[in-house]
Amino acid sequence: MDKLIPFVAEQWILVSALISCLLLLSFHEQRRAGKSLSPQQMVNLVNQQEAVVIDLRDKAEFSKGHILGSVNLPFSKLEKEIADHVEKDKPLVLVCKMGQHASAAGKKLGSLGYSQVYRLKGGVSEWQIMQMPLVKK
Repeated sequence: MDKLIPFVAEQWILVSALISCLLLLSFHEQRRAGKSLSPQQMVNLVNQQEAVVIDLRDKAEFSKGHILGSVNLPFSKLEKEIADHVEKDKPLVLVCKMGQHASAAGKKLGSLGYSQVYRLKGGVSEWQIMQMPLVKK
């Protein structure tokens, strides 16, 4: 630890290059998973471009409350059944409980050729915090 500060001072170009690479990698990975949307941005996208909302939660959580018009497609069945619900050029918004599964699902769909993939930032939890309505079955 005593040698860290002198090393950083002497090799500041290497350290700054490393930090820059890490930031670019992080930015690239986030973009690859799909653009993150706020609840209001998602509503606008659905209304203006008829985006399809895909709820990645399991059936039990989905039936407790979901976004109006969303399609329940659990994360485990995503690759097999996505083609039945969405065309590849149509915008789609991925929704999960807290926004974590949506990122992995976005990467998966991007590799399958879906070009307009978005994710709801914060998932259904954020949706509820913003006092947006849920449909309960």
